[in-house]
Amino acid sequence: MPSSKSPSSRAHSRAQPRSLRSQPHGGRHELGQNFLVDRRVVAEIVELARTSRNPIVELGPGGGALTRPLAELGRPLTAVELDPSRVARLQRELGPHVEIVQADLLRWSLPRHPHLVVANLPFHLTTAALRHLLDSPGWEQAVLLTQWEVARRRCGVGGASMLTVQWAPWYRFRLRRRVPASAFRPIPSVDGGLFTIERRERPLVDLPAQRSYQRFVGEAFQGRGAGLAQRLAAAAAATGSAGATSSAAKAWLRRRGIPPSTPPGRLSPDDWAALWDASRGRG
Repeated sequence: MPSSKSPSSRAHSRAQPRSLRSQPHGGRHELGQNFLVDRRVVAEIVELARTSRNPIVELGPGGGALTRPLAELGRPLTAVELDPSRVARLQRELGPHVEIVQADLLRWSLPRHPHLVVANLPFHLTTAALRHLLDSPGWEQAVLLTQWEVARRRCGVGGASMLTVQWAPWYRFRLRRRVPASAFRPIPSVDGGLFTIERRERPLVDLPAQRSYQRFVGEAFQGRGAGLAQRLAAAAAATGSAGATSSAAKAWLRRRGIPPSTPPGRLSPDDWAALWDASRGRG
């Protein structure tokens, strides 16, 4: 779990009920490695994993607080860990029925067959890890634990991030719960957030148009303009839409009942898919 600053010694000494005190959870706090020690949160993640019948891939198992109960589900389990000492420990404890891979989770290629991803992502890797995950084929569901603010933004609470909007036509993001900082060791300065991602059976935008659509969204989020209509017109023009104008964008927004002052992050995935179609001259 993520962290931005080292916790105080007083926070370190705070006793927590039902924690995994016997689990090795050391690690380099300055690298954002905060390990889950709350049994209740572990049980909730395992229950979310139980809803899928697919093989499991765990990214960054650390001391194995999630790996051990995930292995008890009786499904093929692969854990990808960078630290060789933790790899050796998990191999000794879990045996040959769990595959422990020593690799960088940002460089390791996920399986192409259907699988479930589980991860307690370090804060310093969150965005890069999510981009790597979303750009990988095969997996159908993901159960992720990140910094609370990251989880909120990814799931569109208070407005979606550009990254979420760029991938929403192919994935559904669902916020599950806030996880208190006391559930981790070392105790971070911020809470965590548990959320899930599911691959859509029917994408809102055709896959061949993915890169063009994502550029369109990027232009709308980052481009210049006094309002959403101007930004959308500029985004459409930048991605090759003939006759893209601010007046056309305003007319589209009016038909959808969307105020021109609406921030890009407040539009729904369906709105963005319809916007994309309209910018291509469809619908």
